[in-house]
Amino acid sequence: KIEASGLKGCIREALESSAKQIQINSQNVNVNDKNLLSLIFGPEDTEESHSGALTFTDARILLFPVKSLKGVFAWITCPMVLERFKEDLSLTGTTQQELSVDFSTLSNTVPRQTNVCIDSKVVLEEYTFVVSNNDQTAQIASYLAEKIFPGDPGDPGDPYKFWREKLKKDLVILAEDDFNQFVKTSTEIITRTKIDNKTGTVASGALWTEEYLPQDTVLYSLAMASPIRVEKDEAKGVLKGNDPLEEAQKVLEFFKSGCPEVLQIGGNQTIGKGLVRIQILQ
Repeated sequence: KIEASGLKGCIREALESSAKQIQINSQNVNVNDKNLLSLIFGPEDTEESHSGALTFTDARILLFPVKSLKGVFAWITCPMVLERFKEDLSLTGTTQQELSVDFSTLSNTVPRQTNVCIDSKVVLEEYTFVVSNNDQTAQIASYLAEKIFPGDPGDPGDPYKFWREKLKKDLVILAEDDFNQFVKTSTEIITRTKIDNKTGTVASGALWTEEYLPQDTVLYSLAMASPIRVEKDEAKGVLKGNDPLEEAQKVLEFFKSGCPEVLQIGGNQTIGKGLVRIQILQ
């Protein structure tokens, strides 16, 4: 998972360096406006005493890519992860018909048109699983593909077309224990070291390992808003509403309109780690 505090901090940092303009209350505002960011994310000046109006949950794994003997890789998930995802979505006050199924019956299933099966078997890493084709799994895969990789199927320049079609076919729902094992053992572990410039050898004590989620991992987080938490109405600026609910809606409007499409999370920015693409599911 990605800690909520790290996700929130990276989004704030991205907005602070953004030159994007958005409209709120028919007014043009810069997303890097320090006063707005202070109201939404909380003040950086410790002398101020109000919290921010935008809250994030930890980003949890929804789909995990695993090497497959056929089809290069498959996205795996499990009933417990899907159930938690459905419950988290219910916090938004909406229900998704495509997710109104009994996930507990879907272990070791794939969509009917899958590309990763060999004679009703899926080989992931060095493990073989006997799977069955299931229409509900196909329904779930199609729903997730359309939300994670949106686009117009008729657009020849659609950048998500390949990935959308792959997810519709190459989703594998495994049992909880199998999913847990892959997530624990199939993350990328890199050993790094620091070289002493004078000796050309490893510096003393400068050997460590880092763990990374594999490319194409799909995570999700909830973004929730509250009214602006300052007492004086004039300090709320364009985010001032007629009631608390309207203010919270304006906070979400700011986030949805200003949120960057690509974000870099974590400390290893100079070696290209932590690049993620954000898709807002409304």
